[in-house]
Amino acid sequence: MSEVAWQECINPTCGARVDIQDQTFACPKCTGLMDISYQWKLIPVPRRMKAFARRWAQRNERLNFSGVWRFRELLKFAPEQDMVSLGEGQTILQNSRALADYVDIEPPNIFLQYEGLNPSGSFKDNGMAGAFTHARMVGAKTVACASTGNTSAAVAMFASAAGMQAVAFIGSGKIAYGKLAQALDYGARTIQIEGDFDVCMRRVQQVAERLGLYMMNSINPFRLEGQKAIMYRVLEGLNWQVPDWIVVPGGNLGNSSAFGKAFMELQKLKLIERVPRMAIINAAGADTLYRLVEQEKMKWNDGRCDPELEKKFFEQMDSERRSAKTLASAIEINRPVNLRKCLRALDVCSGLVRTVTDEEILDAKAMVGRSGLGCEPASAASVAGLRKLRAEAVIGKNERVVCILTGHALKDPNVTVDYHTEVNLGQIEKYQRVGVKRANLANRPVVVPDDLDKIIEAVGL
Repeated sequence: MSEVAWQECINPTCGARVDIQDQTFACPKCTGLMDISYQWKLIPVPRRMKAFARRWAQRNERLNFSGVWRFRELLKFAPEQDMVSLGEGQTILQNSRALADYVDIEPPNIFLQYEGLNPSGSFKDNGMAGAFTHARMVGAKTVACASTGNTSAAVAMFASAAGMQAVAFIGSGKIAYGKLAQALDYGARTIQIEGDFDVCMRRVQQVAERLGLYMMNSINPFRLEGQKAIMYRVLEGLNWQVPDWIVVPGGNLGNSSAFGKAFMELQKLKLIERVPRMAIINAAGADTLYRLVEQEKMKWNDGRCDPELEKKFFEQMDSERRSAKTLASAIEINRPVNLRKCLRALDVCSGLVRTVTDEEILDAKAMVGRSGLGCEPASAASVAGLRKLRAEAVIGKNERVVCILTGHALKDPNVTVDYHTEVNLGQIEKYQRVGVKRANLANRPVVVPDDLDKIIEAVGL
């Protein structure tokens, strides 16, 4: 076993360790989730975070151009020659004064971390840099994932570049065309299963085990190592100052889990003096985390989560045949695989969970667009969530808040066009299904005849 890095069960009462080369990603003792752990004394971690910024000036060097591997000492599980990069992490943290009135916060204090600038258009590329690095280390030839869209796009792109075959499992009618197009174009073998994401997730694990495929979903701890870098870039964008709040959409809970681990490690290394609070935002139609944390009061409890509470919850979900329903397809997930890691992150970051309706998500998405950044529906859950938390006076008007925008607007253009062009969304079946009645901030096109005077009148200047 490597002296520098290894895999370790997240349950402190178990603490099982396996070699860094292992690719089962489940604890051999308790079948729980695994972390990547480090012997920090053997890693030359800079004494101050600002030391990482110097690498920005070395953009002709492959690893320093990466917004993940620029911080490689903080995820040092692989030799540098194995580190896979497609230029991921060239993202921006933008102060968004245009959104200040909408969310009722002082203009200098709201920031948007825009992950839509990644090569495949979503935050997933951060994680794929880590996961494909490990896949290369273990000699993987074929990789597999279950996906609501963004994962399949990122996996297909990285696999194509790395000379590996990708297999993507998607649910029937559960993927936006902007994402499906990428998986198909990058050459992934795409398997459409009758069922939702949870069905696909169960099947891809079974298929991967039987055929020896390398798993790329966020159950893979190396993927979450890459996603830690999103928080490093947030700190970099704030001149290494810690914000008061991070607000992030919650689906399979990989991001929130990775962010919690990032802050836990940075505090241990004394690279930050405090951690921010975290708010995780579920869609109202996919609210497993909200129900468990805010209603059932499930907690991390130093790794001693209540297994009976969790079991009873999911048994009731199954008996009621409750399925996730939201237009924010990226977070349309009933059974988040990283639930327990997320509970730990909530504990580390004194976090909380809220839900927002699809109508609130789409209105927030329109406002994000008007602020100069386009995002997919799931991304806008963070802004809608911030607005709700301000209305509840949970977040102060003068607190510094970072909302994570997870994906590009062109990931799901159909929803955007419908929102801005349809007069009555409530009459369309897919919007009825999730309770959306109207587009409150629609920017509808003006239809005029081919008449110069009428056109000038329509311009309205």
